[in-house]
Amino acid sequence: MRRVHAMPFGAETTPEGVRFALWAPTAREVRLVLDADEQALTADQDGWYRHVSAEAHPGSRYGYRIDGSLVVPDPASRFQPDDVHGLSLVVEPQSYEWSDTTWAGRPWEETVLYEVHVGTATPEGTYSGLMNKLEALRDLGITAIELMPIAEFPGRRNWGYDGVLPYAPDAAYGTPEDLKRLVERAHALGIMIFLDVVYNHFGPSGNYLHAYAKTFFTERHPTPWGAGINVDGEGSRAVRDFFFHNALYWLEEYHIDGLRFDAVHAISDDSHPHFIEELATRIRQEIPNRHVHLVLENEANQARWLGREADRRPRLHTAQWADDIHNSWHALLTGENEGYYEDYANRPLHHLGRALAEGFAYQGDPSPHKDGVIRGEPSGHLPPTAFVSFLQNHDQVGNRAFGERLSQLIPPERLALAQGIFLLSPHIPLLFMGEEWAASAPFQFFVDFENDPDLAKAVRDGRRGEFKRFKAFTDPEMSQRIPDPTDRATFECSRIDWSETMRAPHQDIHQQTRALLALRQSEIVPLLRGDYRGSRYKVSPENTLDVTWTFADGALRLLANFGSGPMNESTDEASRVLWSSPGLARSTTDLQLPPWSGVILKGTSA
Repeated sequence: MRRVHAMPFGAETTPEGVRFALWAPTAREVRLVLDADEQALTADQDGWYRHVSAEAHPGSRYGYRIDGSLVVPDPASRFQPDDVHGLSLVVEPQSYEWSDTTWAGRPWEETVLYEVHVGTATPEGTYSGLMNKLEALRDLGITAIELMPIAEFPGRRNWGYDGVLPYAPDAAYGTPEDLKRLVERAHALGIMIFLDVVYNHFGPSGNYLHAYAKTFFTERHPTPWGAGINVDGEGSRAVRDFFFHNALYWLEEYHIDGLRFDAVHAISDDSHPHFIEELATRIRQEIPNRHVHLVLENEANQARWLGREADRRPRLHTAQWADDIHNSWHALLTGENEGYYEDYANRPLHHLGRALAEGFAYQGDPSPHKDGVIRGEPSGHLPPTAFVSFLQNHDQVGNRAFGERLSQLIPPERLALAQGIFLLSPHIPLLFMGEEWAASAPFQFFVDFENDPDLAKAVRDGRRGEFKRFKAFTDPEMSQRIPDPTDRATFECSRIDWSETMRAPHQDIHQQTRALLALRQSEIVPLLRGDYRGSRYKVSPENTLDVTWTFADGALRLLANFGSGPMNESTDEASRVLWSSPGLARSTTDLQLPPWSGVILKGTSA
């Protein structure tokens, strides 16, 4: 089988030759640069420049000369062998023969996500290197790999959120064919591939759209990265379609199984339907016969996007990253109360109970961190599978000054308690690469702007400046200890070491993770396949937590003691202990849990 997503822009092979199409509504002149030749192009009334070349072929290098001087790559380039400032490469996607012809994905309730940064996940730092780890991840119990953004970014090292050419898989990790082989191999092993995509901004280096398509952006919607992307003003149809086709391109041409949309709260849209609604609708309409999962990152906690149809299928988006669950856990486990943890530090256990039971802790409540701004919408009607839960991810680790993992911040006993509850709760779990064995490597913030010294200095100074509001970094000497994001050593020390899985104490943690994920598949997933009937939670003055989730085919109950003394609790005689912390004592209907311990019980529905 051969796969291609046809789109109205970029370079497409046709029987007559290669068709080139560029939307440049604010350019005075556009010339096609093709290998060693140039040719003037003529625009239509909507600002589109199109040309079919019989001389061009797969492998040709091309770009566009704007207004007689600046040569830019194709914004819809399928590959950039020479980085973001170089010429684009004509790619023939139909030259790749796929073998996963029967693969249609996996149901959402079976999902266990594993977030990966391709460059630091393996010694090779490539798609091929990651492919060699897939069997080990399958054996662990992972059912889906989530790739951090891979759209072409400047340099060789980046988290991916500085991407500027969203159709080109970054050349630092390999070729388009290498990425396709990774996807194909994952499918052969029963593993889905998700991709993190960024539709709220472009990176600071290599974005040339301002030179010829100024209406791609708007000053009406400022963002932390500058002018917002124009999804609701004059010319916005072309802008919206650029991103809509991008999502479909990854899902169809690369046979990706799911997308995670970065920071959709930063996409301002005063029109109807909203950008993210139309995006999801287009995807659902055009790919109706596969399991395609759409996940939001949305600080606004808007439950409206997560509704279900009568048959339990998502109407628009499948789920949202549950930051409230993570932030509550983190504040409870570490006692940290600065930055956004301020919203959770006053009553972390209450916030955790509500978030575990209902998805959001903030459901129309004032945020202390945001000076009382009301945040969130009621979410108790949504099933737990509408939320992706995690104890760590790239943001929560990498946005710390030194990139420490949770295992470096709390005692092993507390980490084991949180991990047991996290992996056996009915939300969709996400593990950050190396978390399964408490990897010793940090995950630090890194970039590669060595070709732009001024930008590199600005990033370096900005990184250190952003921590000055934290008490630990008010001392300038302490601030200077923050790793330099532009130093290659910062990138190198973030590589995880897979050999740790064979050594203590990492080996034991790895085995515990594997056992918990096996238990999840045998005991939790069957419940998630049926109707969800609701939840309830209770927090006691002694800092105990009691959460029950009820399904058509049974109920899960979490009992956890975060207090300083032992906890006694009555349970249903028919309920079974699925998992517990060490030290649990149980008679027929009574439980006693020591401080900082918990138990997950499974019983019949009420």
